[in-house]
Amino acid sequence: MTPGGQHPAATPPARDPDRMKADQHPAATPPDGDPDALWVRDVIDTGPMRVVIADDAVLLREGLIRLLTESGHEVVAAVGDGDALVEAVVAHRPDVSVVDVRMPPSHTDEGLRAAVEARRRVPRTPVLVLSQYVEVSYADDLLATAGGAGGGGIGYLLKDRVAAIDEFLDALNRVAVGGTVLDPEVIGQLLVRRRRDDPLAALTPREREVLALMAEGRSNTAIARTLVVSDGAVEKHVRNIFTKLDLPADATTHHRRVLAVLTHLRA
Repeated sequence: MTPGGQHPAATPPARDPDRMKADQHPAATPPDGDPDALWVRDVIDTGPMRVVIADDAVLLREGLIRLLTESGHEVVAAVGDGDALVEAVVAHRPDVSVVDVRMPPSHTDEGLRAAVEARRRVPRTPVLVLSQYVEVSYADDLLATAGGAGGGGIGYLLKDRVAAIDEFLDALNRVAVGGTVLDPEVIGQLLVRRRRDDPLAALTPREREVLALMAEGRSNTAIARTLVVSDGAVEKHVRNIFTKLDLPADATTHHRRVLAVLTHLRA
């Protein structure tokens, strides 16, 4: 290891893409009784990988180095801050990087921002982010880099998952070949937040039906005929929709109707 904490690069064993594809197995069923377990459906063996580790916690960093080395992988750099991570990714072009979200100097999101910058500098470079807690905004930011032309593998796991060695290594392999791995707790909170942020979440199923028909340009009378209810019932649903979507009370009925439809289309 160099004085700066980085491991010198060495010539890695060649990875065989055909063997990587051949090692994918059919979906498996997660073990009963452990719904929170990180269960990767396909077992993927990429062969030896070149890995960059970025974590300012020395014990965890050294533990990851030992785990990966004993598993047959090569740690080409182990660093403790975001700038060093970007430099290591640019210099070594690793098969995958393992990055802590919170690193110096402020211990907020430096690791995540460095991972995003590394993916900007080296497009499609796979990154597996580790976090002590679920930070939904961080997961959203990271996932945003997986879309478009950038692509590349992305993972976001809680640090506790590292203790499940086989699952952690499986997740690392999956990210290295371009997959996406999210901790079950991250998925749960993403879904909760999206439900909470859904402007239509407060509407009843019937009110959603009425709004969908409004979006088709139908009048209250036409909606009533379609749903086989009275005009009065539709008018009540429409008033409830306006109220629940918090549409301005001083607007005309027509304008509120347009705003409601726009909200429906954007949801």
